[in-house]
Amino acid sequence: MVNPYKDLDKSKKDQVALMFNNIARKYDFLNHFLSMGIDKLWRRKAVKLLKSIQPKQLLDIATGTGDFALACLKLNPVKVTGIDISTEMLAVGREKIAKKNLQNKIELFEGDSENIQFADNSFDAITVAFGVRNFENLEKGLREMNRVVRPGGKVVILEFSKPKNFPVKQFYNFYFFNILPLWGKMVSKDSSAYTYLPESVGAFPDGENFLKIYKSCGFTDTEQIKLSFGIASIYIGTKPIQ
Repeated sequence: MVNPYKDLDKSKKDQVALMFNNIARKYDFLNHFLSMGIDKLWRRKAVKLLKSIQPKQLLDIATGTGDFALACLKLNPVKVTGIDISTEMLAVGREKIAKKNLQNKIELFEGDSENIQFADNSFDAITVAFGVRNFENLEKGLREMNRVVRPGGKVVILEFSKPKNFPVKQFYNFYFFNILPLWGKMVSKDSSAYTYLPESVGAFPDGENFLKIYKSCGFTDTEQIKLSFGIASIYIGTKPIQ
C-alpha cells in the first residue's frame, strides 16, 4: 500500500486526510496548472455519460473542493451531495459554492467513502474524480457505492491511468516523476503530496484490472473509456435491477 508520508505512523486514510488538509488552499491552482486545464475537459466528458439517466440525486465521493459536484449541475439535478474526509478541502469547496450562491443545489459533508453515511439506494448516480486510488480499501469503497446507488443507477469514476504507447508513456513518466513533484512541492510546500501522486497512480490497478474489481463489487455493464492517449480513464458501472 502506498502512503503519502512514509515516516508517519498513521493509517492511509488518516494520512490522505492530513495531506489534503495541508494542500487544500493550493489544490485548485495546482490541479488546473499541472494538468494544463485538461482535467476540466475530462470532468465534462464524465458528466455527459450520466445524461441518459437524468439523475436527480447525485453523490460525489472524495468531492474535495467540489469541482466535480459543480460540473454535475449541467445535468440539472435536484441535489448534489458531496462527501470527503478532508475538512480543509470541504471548507474551500463550501466557499466556492457560497460565492456562486449554489447552497440550495450542492451540499458538502465530511464523510468516509468506505463507510458512507447514507441509506441504501439513496442516489441515482455517483461520481468520483481522482479519489478511488486514495481509498484504504478499494473493494470496500466500491461496495459502499453499490449499496447507496439505486438499482439501475450509474457510477462514473474518473482516475489517472498508465499510458502504454510510445512516446506518450515516456513523456508521461518524465513529467509525472520529475516535473510534477517539483512544481507541486514549490507551490504547496508539502514535499510528500506530489510525490505520492505518481506513486499512487503507479500502484493503482487500472484498466482491465480495475474492471474486474468493479464487477466483483456488484456492478454490471462495466466499461473503460481512455482519455488523452491513456493518461486518464473513465470507468462506468451500473447497479443491476433486481
